[in-house]
Amino acid sequence: MTDPADAAPPEDPFLEPGRKLFAGRCDFVLGVAKLEQLPEMDRPEIALAGRSNVGKSSLVNALTGRKTLAKTSNTPGRTQQLNYFDLGGQAYVVDMPGYGYAQAPVAQVRAWTSLVKSYLRGRASLARVFVLIDARHGLKEVDADVLDLLDQAASSYQIVLTKLDQIKEADRGPRIAETLNALKRRPAAFPEVLATSSRDGIGLSEFRAAVMRLIDERR
Repeated sequence: MTDPADAAPPEDPFLEPGRKLFAGRCDFVLGVAKLEQLPEMDRPEIALAGRSNVGKSSLVNALTGRKTLAKTSNTPGRTQQLNYFDLGGQAYVVDMPGYGYAQAPVAQVRAWTSLVKSYLRGRASLARVFVLIDARHGLKEVDADVLDLLDQAASSYQIVLTKLDQIKEADRGPRIAETLNALKRRPAAFPEVLATSSRDGIGLSEFRAAVMRLIDERR
C-alpha cells in the first residue's frame, strides 16, 4: 500500500484553464496617460509593476507566446503609460510604467508616478499587482518604497522573480526564501513568490494559473 505521505500533490486545477486563457487572444487595447482615459471596470485587472528594464514586456510576450505583443527595449523607462491588454475578454493585463529609472524629464516622471498612485488607490477592478523583481539582485530599497505604497493603498500584490535562468540553481531556493522573509510583515503582500524565466519558460505555467485563479475568484 502506498503511504499517503508519499503521494504526489494534486495538480493545480487552474494550470490547464490558465494555459488555454493565455493561448487565446490577447490584444493591446490602449495606453492610458490620464485617469479619465481608463476603461470601464467591467472585468478584473491584473497589473505588472517593476523596476525599469526588469523584464515586464518580455514576460507578457512569453506568457502569451508572442514575440512582439509588448514592446521590449534595452533602454530603461520606455513604458511611459498604463498599457492595457485584453486577455480573452476575461481580464485586462496592465503593464505599468517602470520605476527607479527613466530617461525622461523630471516633470514627466512625476506625472507617471501620480498616475500610478491614483490608479492603485481608486481601481476597484484591480485584482492584484504582480511586482517583478530581478532574481539576480533581489529586493532593493526602491522596490521597498513601491511595496510601501501598495501596502498603504491596500492593493493586493505578489512578488514575481524574473530572469531566474541567470542565477545558479543552488542560489534559487535561498533567493525565494529571502524574498518571502522580507514580505512577512507586509499586510497587502500575497505570501507566495513566483519564480520565472521568460527565456527558459520557468514558472510561466504557474503564473498563468495564478492569473486564472484570480479571474475565477472575481466571477
